[in-house]
Amino acid sequence: MRLLRIILTLMLMGISIAGVAQPRLRTPEIYIGAHAGAMASSMYFSPSVEHINLLQSPISINGGLVFRYAGHKVCAIQAELNYMQRGWRECDNAGMDYLRQLDYIELPLLMHLYFGKQRFRAFLNLGPQIGYCIRDLSKGTPLYPERVQYQAIDNRFDWGLAGGIGCYYRTKKIGLFQLEARANFSMGTAFSNRKVDYFSQSNAMNLSLNFAYMWEIRL
Repeated sequence: MRLLRIILTLMLMGISIAGVAQPRLRTPEIYIGAHAGAMASSMYFSPSVEHINLLQSPISINGGLVFRYAGHKVCAIQAELNYMQRGWRECDNAGMDYLRQLDYIELPLLMHLYFGKQRFRAFLNLGPQIGYCIRDLSKGTPLYPERVQYQAIDNRFDWGLAGGIGCYYRTKKIGLFQLEARANFSMGTAFSNRKVDYFSQSNAMNLSLNFAYMWEIRL
């Protein structure tokens, strides 16, 4: 886990340096808008928890507001304010099913690298995010009622990394339409991970597909 953090941090630093080194635009591109989509969510536990599978995870929703500022060619800064339904699902062959839903307000700050023509572009987003859990819900029957993962989470504040790839089409008069596939991985743990605690890791993992509409602000 520590090696993964180091690698991702170095990648983010390299992309940031490369982006800032690009030539500046004569007229900055500024966009505001909103995005929404569907998301598959799970949790990485160590020690592992049986009957958790990302492919069997519940499909939840996410969405929010987007602000993007491009002052350099191929490089922009993107900030978002999002609502996300995280969590995980446990199910076994006997038909027992348990669903845990954790609702977060999140603030990603992303390096946005784009490639292509003026109208149609592909892009890469990568950067840190922070979040706070505003609701903790349980549905169904716990498979192992004595397990710690059925208690309330210990850490409502969360931080991690977000990365996505996608494309968008810029129209002349009605704004920008965008499609993005994104992955989120939490570096913070939902449950306490002191030496005396059961879990050493309890990190959220999310995969989402989002559609966005954005409007350009002309200065």
